[in-house]
Amino acid sequence: MPSTPADLLRSLPLGTRVVVRSRVPGGFTDALGDLVACDGETVTVRTRRGTAVVRLGDVAAAKPVPPPPQRRGRRGSEG
Repeated sequence: MPSTPADLLRSLPLGTRVVVRSRVPGGFTDALGDLVACDGETVTVRTRRGTAVVRLGDVAAAKPVPPPPQRRGRRGSEG
């Protein structure tokens, strides 16, 4: 069992959907998306808004999350 959030991120296979909470000046921020890289210094998450590179030393919490829900069709668009 990983002992820190950084250890957890290092143990997950690339492509895993994750949420990573990291420290920023004035508080915290979250990155939600696919884990695309993790090395000794940083973790990289591909989010809907782009790529987030987070220093592992700034990670406060992390966990794998389920895939996003399926998008529903628009109402009234049936032929």
